[in-house]
Amino acid sequence: MMISSPHSFHIPVMGLGYTVDTPIKVAPWGISSVVSIMDDHLLEEMRKIYSKKSEVTFTPISEKLPDYRAERIKAYLNLIQDLVESKLEKIKSFESPEDVSLQKYLELLPSDHPLHGLVEIALRSDPNEQHQYLDEIRAQIQPGSIDVNIMTKVDKLNYDENGINLPREYSDALSALRGFANSRLAGAVIFSAGMNPALFAYAEQFEDFFPDNTGTVKKRIILKVSDYRSALIQGKFLAKKGLWVSEFRIESGLNCGGHAFATDGFLIGPILEEFKGNKKDLRSTLFEICQQAILEKGKNQFHQTPPLNITYQGGIGTHEEDQFLRTYYQLDGTGWGSPFLLVPEATSVDEDTLQRIIKAKKSDYFLSHASPLGVPFNNLRTSSGEDQRKRRIENNRPGSPCYKKFLTFSTEFTEKPICTASRQYQNLKTKLFQNGAISKADLEETLAKDCLCEGLSAPAILANGGQPKRNLNAVTICPGPNLAYFKGFFSLKEMVGHIYGKIRLQLDQDRPHVFVKELQLYIDYLKNEWEKLGPEVNAKQAGYLEKFKTNLQKGTEYYQSLIDQFQVDTEEVIQNMKEQLYEALSQLEKFQPALMESK
Repeated sequence: MMISSPHSFHIPVMGLGYTVDTPIKVAPWGISSVVSIMDDHLLEEMRKIYSKKSEVTFTPISEKLPDYRAERIKAYLNLIQDLVESKLEKIKSFESPEDVSLQKYLELLPSDHPLHGLVEIALRSDPNEQHQYLDEIRAQIQPGSIDVNIMTKVDKLNYDENGINLPREYSDALSALRGFANSRLAGAVIFSAGMNPALFAYAEQFEDFFPDNTGTVKKRIILKVSDYRSALIQGKFLAKKGLWVSEFRIESGLNCGGHAFATDGFLIGPILEEFKGNKKDLRSTLFEICQQAILEKGKNQFHQTPPLNITYQGGIGTHEEDQFLRTYYQLDGTGWGSPFLLVPEATSVDEDTLQRIIKAKKSDYFLSHASPLGVPFNNLRTSSGEDQRKRRIENNRPGSPCYKKFLTFSTEFTEKPICTASRQYQNLKTKLFQNGAISKADLEETLAKDCLCEGLSAPAILANGGQPKRNLNAVTICPGPNLAYFKGFFSLKEMVGHIYGKIRLQLDQDRPHVFVKELQLYIDYLKNEWEKLGPEVNAKQAGYLEKFKTNLQKGTEYYQSLIDQFQVDTEEVIQNMKEQLYEALSQLEKFQPALMESK
């Protein structure tokens, strides 16, 4: 049922463009990665670029076609599949164990992968028998999974050319799912940002999400979740429709790139502990519900309980962290995102943005109000996108021209939804401020909104030698805080070697352990929440802050107990953790929000 990637890590989705062509680059080498399929305009541009590179005929898909969005997505995914298959065949065309392509595939694998031993046997074997081993090696060379991401909140309803509402299946998220479902890919769709009942139910329309007569599911479903409760709720919702969740991809609430969905102070260690303790029950519960639903639908059933993988991503930076997470919490894999922005062989980042990342200080990484979704967004103060946003404000032309309209959700001023980052919305908000209707703080939060549609797609086009339409070249960067500790550009071999402990990249010496960094981010987040509410809060607000604080304290104490009982890292790192955890508890003890007096 599962594509058996030879690697223990994957490259998560990063923005709209940073990983849009990553599978083409890394899947032939066995590495799994994720493409955002929300921006059909970008996918069409990338299909044009890669068709030219590959000398494949490019036929544009016009917006005048009735289902152009799904068709564009399908066409780009089919092109990726073709290119990966072609590259994989070249790798498999070796005639000797010493072939350069085979050796590159091998050198990226973990040191204990059985393929190394098989190649050694082939090298020592009699030339007359060697071909048998070479055939066995070819059979074991597997591509990485080509997966896609749909952010469930980005699901705008659409209109026809006469302004009439199109049926629900033509919304952004549902049409994206249709494009994936009708493509030739045998990968997974990752649903992120919470439950979307209409989207989840729509998956029932496609046979590839159900077992075939061998019990195999061609297109898998992965849920990105922040805690066990959300995994159980969403997993049951899908299971009742006969849809199996093949993986729960747990992501840190704050120590990640892109949008940051903070928990109420629940830290990743205790969250992973809960998954570890309940994995068997979760799998059996969901399987019983799913198998019954499939039976009632009269479809092919699973021949046995299918795999249910648990993985984690967010802020991992060393081999020791990766190894401890996988072994202690019994994870099936990990995700390494932001560090791969510094690996041109894996991601698409334009040269100007790469230089800005290298020169950035830790203080340049911040949690912003840039997203029109109203969700905190990891940002870089020195990006060209931020420069452009500030320059527009200085020129009394705040906001962005809104061409793609993926994030048009506000009806505050208009009957038809518009985007809060648009020039139209920000001009209307500025007038409210000028009339004294809103505060300066409210206006500043509005003016912080940026056009993510253009800013997150531009780097992919620029990095591939193209020119974004309308010369909208400003780039928005959405790195996790972890990227601040990586400096320099790395080859794919170097970064993968770092993950597996074959080499050690020189990271900033001040980098805290992944657990500690997340804790520090949450303490800062709590302080900011308190400051927003003011020095005195009402009973409800005080209760929220106290609950948040208590959860952080419990999580910190969990880590203190964990490092006393287990060798989580090197002795030096553990000693630093002890001091940092003690300091964190001291900070939390001092946190005492004053309750507003009743009048």
